[in-house]
Amino acid sequence: MTDHLVLFMPSGKRGRFPTDTPVLEAARQLGVHVESVCGGRGICGRCQVEVQEGVFAKHGITSSNEHISPFGGNEIRYAEKRDLKAGRRLSCTAKVLGDLVVDIPQDTVVNAQVVRKDSDGRVIERNPAVHMCYVEVDEPDMHKPLGDLDRMLVQIKNDWGFSDLLIDTYLYAEVQKILRKGDWKVTAAIHEPFEGGPATLVALYPGLKNEAYGIACDIGSTTIAMHLSSLLSGRTLASSGTSNPQIRFGEDLMSRVSYVMMNPEGREGMTKAVRETLNELIGKVCKEGGIERTDILDAVFVGNPIMHHLFLGIDPTELGGAPFALAVSGPVNVRASELDIEVNPGGRVYMLPCIAGHVGADAAAATLTEGPHRQDEMMLLVDVGTNAEIVLGNKSRTVAASSPTGPAFEGAEISCGQRAAPGAIERVRIDPITLEPKYRVIGIEPWSDEPGFDEQAKKVGVTGVCGSGIIEIIAEMYLTGIVSEDGVINGELAARNPRIVLSGRTYSYLLKDGEPKLMVSQNDVRAIQLGKAALYAGIKLLMDKQGITKVDSIGLAGAFGSFIDPKYALVLGLVPDCEIAKVKAVGNAAGTGARMALLNRTHRREIEHTVTRIEKIETALESDFQKHFVNAMAFPNKVDAFPRLAQEVQLPVRSVDTDAADGIEPGVARRRGGRRRG
Repeated sequence: MTDHLVLFMPSGKRGRFPTDTPVLEAARQLGVHVESVCGGRGICGRCQVEVQEGVFAKHGITSSNEHISPFGGNEIRYAEKRDLKAGRRLSCTAKVLGDLVVDIPQDTVVNAQVVRKDSDGRVIERNPAVHMCYVEVDEPDMHKPLGDLDRMLVQIKNDWGFSDLLIDTYLYAEVQKILRKGDWKVTAAIHEPFEGGPATLVALYPGLKNEAYGIACDIGSTTIAMHLSSLLSGRTLASSGTSNPQIRFGEDLMSRVSYVMMNPEGREGMTKAVRETLNELIGKVCKEGGIERTDILDAVFVGNPIMHHLFLGIDPTELGGAPFALAVSGPVNVRASELDIEVNPGGRVYMLPCIAGHVGADAAAATLTEGPHRQDEMMLLVDVGTNAEIVLGNKSRTVAASSPTGPAFEGAEISCGQRAAPGAIERVRIDPITLEPKYRVIGIEPWSDEPGFDEQAKKVGVTGVCGSGIIEIIAEMYLTGIVSEDGVINGELAARNPRIVLSGRTYSYLLKDGEPKLMVSQNDVRAIQLGKAALYAGIKLLMDKQGITKVDSIGLAGAFGSFIDPKYALVLGLVPDCEIAKVKAVGNAAGTGARMALLNRTHRREIEHTVTRIEKIETALESDFQKHFVNAMAFPNKVDAFPRLAQEVQLPVRSVDTDAADGIEPGVARRRGGRRRG
């Protein structure tokens, strides 16, 4: 019987299954969580999935609805009695007939990914682009044949100083009705993108309306975070986040570009998917904030260049290869309706400028938030995602680059990896003597060796390891000698502890026994090495350009950066040596930068000016990138010393090979043995 390759998104887990295997059974065998309350009888509808059509070159899969069994009796009955959205299938009855890419819709998942991107509560000085102008308009007079709208514009000029106002077309048909409803007293919402710039009447309300709202949104390649704020008070009413639905087209950015190249409708599909999700998020934050979506008059969006282009409906193919040409790099000001964003008919959208072909508006927003260009010290700002964006500088000079780290840091392409969701291991410690682990799980308060853990684990489950957990377990494996500085799992320790398990020709470390069994394989270690080496090599190129050998402070941005323990980031060599106290998580700095631009148009001018002064370094064209990359494959690095880290953490003794690379006489250094950490 022929086996077929089935890939589940957004987890990225895959496996081969015989013809007629129920999709639900394939998911269960791979440890992919799909709800099924009715036990697979096609009654509850919780096991819905979507089959993705197209060629997925990265995974070597051509997926089609022809590769899944036709609708059966249970599905037909469910669709007739309940709601089965177009394109959805019940995985308990649908069977595998060929290669498939299967998406688990997030609205069906109870244990959905935890998107932890709340507003940081920063107080932002307010100078919004929207002005709420209350006026009392003269009633019609047969002796003064000036139109209702024109008399109102005269009053706005007299009271508020706005002259030569542009008018949103939809208001021409509404103005008389609104004036009469308000008994000739109205509030005009005027959008002025910058001081003294062209101003537009975008909304009109009967009577006094003393509030207006806006949204700030970071469209990440993996997750989307949105904040709803009052434009007048600056208060954040609600924050929400969700997975980026484009994950089903490809986990990393180049996979999505490849999908567009291989599928004629690929760009349209990804643009539609992200806009629909954004509109769902807008509805969610409006409900939480107790407002109507028509109360939203302004919106600021940021994202990396490919997310930026796809959101705007631009084909990102040119970003798939040198010279990585952006269709538009400057700021974008458009009507929200032109992007199918469902807010007030006159609502506006502003997108921050991109820095370079792979350093986007999100990096610009993070730069605006942390302000390396305002500082005397040399600050390194890193947004760690599937594509890391790096900014290094001070007020004298700032440089930027991107580096393709891949999805390993977010749990993808790791054998035990998963997104950050209830049941995911997020913290790990390994005893240096016994080599026994303990861990902490999202959704479970106690550590695994503390009372009450087992009881809670029965309810939540322990299903995989998320990004921060992956970093910590591999760092702990290095610190305890399970992994060498070159990333090799030490098979000699199998005699000392049965958690070191032979897997083919290499070894793995057993983190958790039972169902599911969670192991860190040699391939997992290599995936992290490749990701962290790409990141470090990009940083080193920027340090070379600045002519420095150390940085003064490091900011780790993004959802992943927010939950990395700085110590472990240094131990693995994700970032260069620095005082641990000067390495900090700066949260969703891109989202905060979007809020700053939303609430104060002066910040828009600041970042537009700053971006023109940032020097862009293209890592792919730098001859030293490969040298830095090879050195960075070692933990923490083959040639770069980490003296400040060594003051805080007892690092393993450097090997003879490493000392030779450093120019030290072979044999002078002691070989690695058992050790304790301070």
